Formats: sequence, structure tokens, C-alpha cells
Amino acid sequence: MQKLLLGNEAVARGFYEAGVTVVSSYPGTPSTEITQYSALYDEIYTEWSPNEKVSAEVAIGASIAGARAATAMKHVGLNVASDPLYTAAYTGVNGGLVVCVADDPGIHSSQNEQDSRGHAKTSKTPMLEPSDSSECLSFTKLGFELSEKFDTPVFIRLSTRISHSRGLCDISERIEFKNEYKKNMPKFVAMPNTARPRHEFVEQRMRELTEWAETCGINRVEMNNAKIGVITSGVAYQYAKEALGENASYLKLGMVNPLPVRLIKDFASKADVLYVIEELDDVIETHCRKNGVEVIGKELFSFCGEIRQDVIADKILNKKPEIMSLQEEIPARPPVMCAGCSHRGLFWALKKTGCVISGDIGCYTLSAGPPLSAMDTCICMGASVSAAHGFHKAEGENGKKVIGVIGDSTFAHSGITGLINAVYNGAGFVTVIADNATTGMTGHQDNPTTGKTLKKEAAPVLDLVALCKSIGVPRVRVVDPNNLSATLAALKEEVESGETSVVIARRPCVLLKDTVLGDSLMVDAEACTFCKVCFQIGCPAIISADGKAVIDENQCVGCGQCTGLCRFQAIKGRA
Repeated sequence: MQKLLLGNEAVARGFYEAGVTVVSSYPGTPSTEITQYSALYDEIYTEWSPNEKVSAEVAIGASIAGARAATAMKHVGLNVASDPLYTAAYTGVNGGLVVCVADDPGIHSSQNEQDSRGHAKTSKTPMLEPSDSSECLSFTKLGFELSEKFDTPVFIRLSTRISHSRGLCDISERIEFKNEYKKNMPKFVAMPNTARPRHEFVEQRMRELTEWAETCGINRVEMNNAKIGVITSGVAYQYAKEALGENASYLKLGMVNPLPVRLIKDFASKADVLYVIEELDDVIETHCRKNGVEVIGKELFSFCGEIRQDVIADKILNKKPEIMSLQEEIPARPPVMCAGCSHRGLFWALKKTGCVISGDIGCYTLSAGPPLSAMDTCICMGASVSAAHGFHKAEGENGKKVIGVIGDSTFAHSGITGLINAVYNGAGFVTVIADNATTGMTGHQDNPTTGKTLKKEAAPVLDLVALCKSIGVPRVRVVDPNNLSATLAALKEEVESGETSVVIARRPCVLLKDTVLGDSLMVDAEACTFCKVCFQIGCPAIISADGKAVIDENQCVGCGQCTGLCRFQAIKGRA
């Protein structure tokens, strides 16, 4: 039977069919749906962990127990998980262990571009790279087989286009799998005297995997026109095929670490000119040149962003695309926070403090742009608190004031340790936790502060007030960010105190189905002076028409933030 599946959905189906018992992840676009679809299978225990390091450790523990286990994350999440995964490459597995990492070429929803093949090379871990949904399913199942055959974790590298495109997949039944756990200290206890021989094992394993890569079916040659040879992998293979068709021959690599040598040399001998087409880094290109194979690669194709079919056709066939141009100037449409978003009121107040705002990863990062322009830094998950601490120490008591801002899910992810550090080392700045009762940016996943698990079962709620007090924060208070004046007053008071302080801005996301919304508001045209103060918060429900402010009743959720701004009481409820 065949089904049309999203790439991420196909990976989850691969988990199911392979007999996976445990999937533990942290949400991150473009990988999130892998775990969400896995949760639909009752046979798989599935959870959201506080961060990727924890999720990887959970999966490793399940593998040691003898179960097949998996974890999924985006590329920057792999940085967080790298500590346990690099050691797992030494210890190996008991049950198969697959790590799915979704890269984001083009930076559609991330703070950087990163080629995760670098992690595979450095950790000496095999990596497979599917080029469509069908391969997402089959490569995932193959990953568990390779994991157990070669005693290693296995990476599956996805990308935004593969994760979020659909294709036909052959559906099979589930197999059940469980190995017995047997105590094996030299293998599973990583310390110097056990790691030294395991490193030798890793090097031998890579030699064996390289040999496997020479003849495996997922590295395949498609001979057409021998004048042009293309070595490629993943979604770049699809782009090359669409651009060049039968004008070229292809070596399509399904395993991108380790890479074959003899197979590449044999293919190179059959092509007049050889190109390497790969997104982001020159991994395949460098491997070819290292082994004496001359190729054309990054001198034509950029290290930055996604590869496109028209670029390939232009660079290789000198074929220019036919492009229709539009003469009208189209206004920019940057992403904005939703109408009624509590983050909007919070960041309006934060800007009014005049402090430097050390920001973090979440919906609230959108406040960096106009009209709020209320964020000075954004580095990585959890960095807001630690960076604010560093800024505060560098400026001193009489320097610029700084406020660290972090979401509830991000605080649980990696902000808690930063706050512990700040308290321990005598901080004197304010941390704001923007608690909207969800992990909003990635699609409203639950987290330790929401009281629900991934499968919507009841769970203990992480009490943020009690937590902050327990680690020694002397001043903790909760505010409603929709009340602009009270929020601003609280922030100013905490900044002026000069003490370590936490302000929890608590208001559930307006998109949560159980959030109670108000009635839409309206503007009294006679009372409106068109002073434009209400536009300062950048609410998409507030527009201008005929020289007056107007509220779009289809967008307004009655949050009341704008009423706190209007000095003329022109904004009121609808009759």
C-alpha cells in the first residue's frame, strides 16, 4: 500500500515500522513534525524533553536498554545534543539508535545556517541523507539496521524542503524489536581507560562503513550523457535532476558520511566534466579533491542559502530562465506577532524602560523589528540571561542597565542554569520570563510549564515562581503584560532596585484553543485625533482609514493593550 506522506511524517512511519520503542525530542522547525507524528502511534513512547541534550540522553539510555530509540532536532539543536552524541559514537549501541537532524538552508526559521555533515564527520558517525519522502521512510529503517550492524548511532540528515514536502511512500507492517541488556562496563562506561580502545574501535568501524558505502544500494550511479557528471545528495539531487535532466549523469549519494572513494573515482573516469552540487559546505567536494578527483563545485555554487534549479541550469548549461517581472512595487511583509499577543505589550513596556534588552529564541524575537524595535541581542536558546549577566558585569553598577528576556519553554530548555549562574555570581539585573503557556514559535507544543505531556496527559507543572525563589532570586513578581502601565511600573521598580530580580509576564497565547478571548474593540472616529500612539505596539488589527485609526474586528481579540495607550478614550467596546 502507498500513502502520500510529508517527509517528517515518513520518518515517523519509519520509526513505527522499524519497531522503535522510545522517541524523545525538543521541538525545532523544520524537525518538529517527526516527533508529533511519532506520538500518533500508541506503540511508541514519545516525549518532549526540556532540551536536545536531555532528549539525546533519553534515547541513548533506551538504546542501552536494548530498545530501538530515536531523537529528532533542528541543526542548532544538534549543537546542544553534541556532548552525549559524540560519546555515544564511542560507546556504541545495544538497540539501534537514530538521530534525525533537520538543516535549514536559506535560514527560513533559524538564527544561522549550519551544515550538520560537519558533526557527522567530527564525531565519526555515519550519516544518511534522503532526497524524498520515500527515502525518508526507507533510510530511517535502514538507519536502525546499520546502527546495530556497525554498533553506532546513525544520523539522518534532512532539510527544510525534504522535511516539508510530500511524496508517495510504500507502507509496511511494524516489526517488534528488543535486545536484552547485559552489563558491559568497558563498552558503556566512558572514561579514559575504556575510551582509548573504543576510539580504536571507532576508527576501524569507519573503515568498514567506508567499504560498505562503496557498494551499498543507496549510493547509486545514473548514467545518461557522459559529457556532464554530477555528484550530489539529498534535495540537491532533486534540483540537479530538474535542471539538467538527461543532459547529465549522476552519482547520487545516500550516505554522506563516510563517503566512498572507489565509487567516486570510477564515476569520475566516465564523465568529461565533473560537478559537485551540494547545499552549504563543500563536504563532498573536499573529499573528492582529497582523493585526487578534480571537480567543479563551490567556485560556481554558493556556500550560502539554498541551491535552485535555475542557478544549476545557468551555471552548467548556460541556460537562462525566462522570468516575468512585475513593475509594481510590492510592500514588504515581514512576520509579525499575532493580534492580541501578550508579548507585544511586554516589549512595548521593555522599550520604555530605556534598558538594553538581551533577547532569546521564540515568538517574542519578532519584537526586534519595527515598530517595537525592542530587542538588542539574540544569540541562541537560553543565552539571554547569561548574556545579560555578562553585559551587566562589563558595564558595572553605574553603566547601562540590561534586562534579559526569555520565554517559558526556552527558560526550561537552557535558561535556568544561566539564572543560577547570575544569582551565584552576584547579578544585579532583571530577568523577564515571558510565560505564554506554550512553545509558540514551533507550533504550540507543551513543555514542563504547561502541565501536559506530548500525548496530552496530565503532568506536574513547573512552578516558575517557586523555582526562581528556590535558587536564591530575592525578588520575584508576576505581571499581566496586557496591562501596559502596571507592567512598565513593575519593570522600572525592579530595575531601580539594583537587585537580582525576576518578572514573570504571564498571559496565555491567544492561539491556544482554551484561551478565553474578549470581544473585538472599535475606534470612536469622533474622539480619535489620529495621534498614532496606538500604532506604537504594531498590532495588525489596528489600521488607518480616512485619517483615523480603525480596528479590524475580524482580527481583534479584545486584549485591551491599545486602550491603555489611547489618551482620548477613543478605543472602546462595540455596542
